Amino acid sequence: MAGHNKWSKVKRLKAVTDSRRGKVFSRLSRDLTLAAKSGGGDPAGNARLRTLVLQARDANMPAENVDRAIKKGTGDLPGVVYEEITYEGYGPGGVAFIVQATTDNKTRAAKDVRAAFARHSGNLASTGSVAFQFLHAGQFLIAAGKIAEEVLLEIALDAGAEDVIASEQGFEVRCKVHAFDKVSHALEQKSIKPDSAEIAYIPTTTVPVTDPGVAASLEKLHESLEEIDDVQAVFSNEEET
Repeated sequence: MAGHNKWSKVKRLKAVTDSRRGKVFSRLSRDLTLAAKSGGGDPAGNARLRTLVLQARDANMPAENVDRAIKKGTGDLPGVVYEEITYEGYGPGGVAFIVQATTDNKTRAAKDVRAAFARHSGNLASTGSVAFQFLHAGQFLIAAGKIAEEVLLEIALDAGAEDVIASEQGFEVRCKVHAFDKVSHALEQKSIKPDSAEIAYIPTTTVPVTDPGVAASLEKLHESLEEIDDVQAVFSNEEET
């Protein structure tokens, strides 16, 4: 479940099967196209694009797919026009959800997301009714044993990070959205490979989930949302127990 336990998401991503790899590539392709459209097709001069190219490489995305996605963004190849949309909603047990989508058809995306919530005892909410429960920030997760805390602190804070949070599982580096690519580049320069790196919605308030039935319904809602082609990321504030 991609809930409050941020490390649970890392475990799920590492367990991505071949049957879902196409979805991962599709998401990366859309992000690459959007990044190239907004900042140009040269990774050396487009920090966001450089970060995504590295993520694509880590996901074993074929180089020709990466190149094609970038050329669609720069206009060198024909392609569809994508829009980024954020949906807010509530799932079983009053758990808050934020769903990020990149789509060429807003009507289809809204219909699919709404249907997923409805199937699993949830509902879409109005803009702003959920987002206040989350911090929108850059987030890097680095497993314990990869680097000493004092070394990571120096690298991350010098690059513009706001906080480094230590736990038994490792370190969480947080930064403002606009500093994400600079922090990512600083880690890359020191050969530090995060287990997860994304611009995330991090819950500031959480909802404890103790009922097994509610937990199962939340799991199914996550899966249904993540299976939608237009959906790029799903965040929620359940606290795993």
